[in-house]
Amino acid sequence: MPERTEILIVGGGLVGASLAIALDAAGRDAVLVEAAAPRVDAQPSYDERNLALSRASVNGLRALGVWPHAEAQATAIRRVHVSRAGEFGATRLAATEFGVDALGFTLPARELGRALLARLETCTRLLRHAPAALVELAPHADGWRARLRTAAGERELLARLVVGADGTESFVRARLGIEAEVHDYAQTLFVATVTPERAPDGCAYERFADDGPVALLPLAQGRAGLVLTVPAADGERVAALHDEAFLALAQGRFGWRLGRLERAGVRHPYRIRRVAATALTAPRAVLVGNAAQTIHPIGAQGFNLGLRDALTLAELAADAADPGDAALLRAYAARRAEDREGTMAMSHGLVGLACLAEPALAPLRSLALIACDRVPPLKRALAWRGMGFRGAPPRAVLESAG
Repeated sequence: MPERTEILIVGGGLVGASLAIALDAAGRDAVLVEAAAPRVDAQPSYDERNLALSRASVNGLRALGVWPHAEAQATAIRRVHVSRAGEFGATRLAATEFGVDALGFTLPARELGRALLARLETCTRLLRHAPAALVELAPHADGWRARLRTAAGERELLARLVVGADGTESFVRARLGIEAEVHDYAQTLFVATVTPERAPDGCAYERFADDGPVALLPLAQGRAGLVLTVPAADGERVAALHDEAFLALAQGRFGWRLGRLERAGVRHPYRIRRVAATALTAPRAVLVGNAAQTIHPIGAQGFNLGLRDALTLAELAADAADPGDAALLRAYAARRAEDREGTMAMSHGLVGLACLAEPALAPLRSLALIACDRVPPLKRALAWRGMGFRGAPPRAVLESAG
């Protein structure tokens, strides 16, 4: 006989694990299926990226009991500086302007993964299958029938709600028949750590250029997380550069605001695509995180957006008699619409305008940066959205929740 569960979460990466913890904290039974073993070194999303966590995300992780496991490894972002190479104008944001101690925090993805795994160990309403693979998903009378392949053999589950948290190439999304709109930015992203001559001192820098954005995120001990975007056609050449040449490339793209960049860490390349599901829900099923939308890393909003997906779904499901009810799923899609669409439009628009090699746009781009820096309503709106407070955010991320 198949086992029964209220909620089946497919995918135990950063967003899937967060959702599992949120549901457990809300008192909901759930099953989490993850292809990787439950170890930091086995989970692909617990990698070398340096995540820029918004203030809202930190509030949410604190509410879930995850933040105490990660806080010691995090670095506060107290200021943000945005500019474009070769053009005048800049936007500067400071936490003190908005009455907060930090706009967000940087944290290595592997450390957030470690914190999530530690918190998962304390869950009492959650059943975890890892490593395990979902090999079939078929409609059932009041939900979905899932077939899993585990180390102990195959098993079947009946779930009233299936959650696809299984990433950009989502198996769940495909089985639900939900299409995705794909845009290839023809860019390759490199992440690494560097040591600037002058420490970032809590300031995160984002600099746009014709070849794509480059960012430096503050880390502990004077280090910085480098995010360097290059045209995809140049990706293999950049990957093959020795450290000195790679640092010279990064220096030329970022500039000398922090002095010389030295001591490059291991580089990790990522091909950048925008993959957006055409629907967030199907009968008794829902998509969250990268399965719902994979966006350009400009502005570092990917995980932050996915975490708000997870926390909103957990909030709606907390007291629901039926977590797969059509009305609940409609409410979820409606709650996520403004945040999702606004964040996707922002990231896509910035790539198209801020990085477009069009000299005629230079004065307009510079004036826009100056306006965001000097017009208080614009500046506050930019900061508040950057901190993750857009649309109808889940209660767990609000300031009162922290």
